[in-house]
Amino acid sequence: MAKIKITQVKSGIDRPERQKQTLKALGLNKLHATKEVEATPQILGMVRKVDHLVKVEEVK
Repeated sequence: MAKIKITQVKSGIDRPERQKQTLKALGLNKLHATKEVEATPQILGMVRKVDHLVKVEEVK
């Protein structure tokens, strides 16, 4: 399975609680925090919900 690198580029402050929880579930708790995860359907769904707050890059 492919890996992706997720970086938080916008703050979760003043966002709905669901989006804050999604960021936390992805392991992003600070601005410019980066996590490398497997690109499973569950992870991709979470990324889609907060795509305006994160930057996604494919890792080779």
